[in-house]
Amino acid sequence: MRIVGGQYKGRPLAAPKGRSTRPTSDRAREAMFNVLAHADWAPAIEEARVIDLFAGSGGLGLEAMSRGAAFCLFVETEAAARGAIRDNIDALQLFGHTRLHRRDATALGDKPANLGAPFDIAFLDPPYGKGLGEEALARLIEGGWLSDNAIAVLEVGAEETPRTPGWSIAAEKHYGAAKVLFLERIIDAAVLDAS
Repeated sequence: MRIVGGQYKGRPLAAPKGRSTRPTSDRAREAMFNVLAHADWAPAIEEARVIDLFAGSGGLGLEAMSRGAAFCLFVETEAAARGAIRDNIDALQLFGHTRLHRRDATALGDKPANLGAPFDIAFLDPPYGKGLGEEALARLIEGGWLSDNAIAVLEVGAEETPRTPGWSIAAEKHYGAAKVLFLERIIDAAVLDAS
């Protein structure tokens, strides 16, 4: 695994040992970021605040950092994966611009005030076929983790059709055994008018 674009292009990434983590391939990661870079519905990656859920090796968040994101919060429960993320953050010298949360992405609770402003881009690469991505998307909204114009990038198995209430599908791409949904938040105008 390597960073495929931006400031750290070509730098290798450590991946956790074992089979509990399934990193997004370099080619799929590059294609995903090309979609984000050219879509009129996507916020700019430069200076964005990013949250990487089910982070694994941290490849998606680190790719965003390489392309100019201002900050990334990695959320991961597996000890080996957290170790790989720490190694990658250290190798790229990104300690001041990242944080690592040992938390279940499906039980986030409210966003702590000490994490700063809400996030602009959420990456979710959960284990396939368990509905974990849908749960985490709901928790992001409920807990105030996201800005109003935030997008989410959800990777699921190619045969899955996740339910994503509160989100609309801006784009859908297939990369081998994976399907990636690019989601926009649905902000209820009636709720906004009432406030």
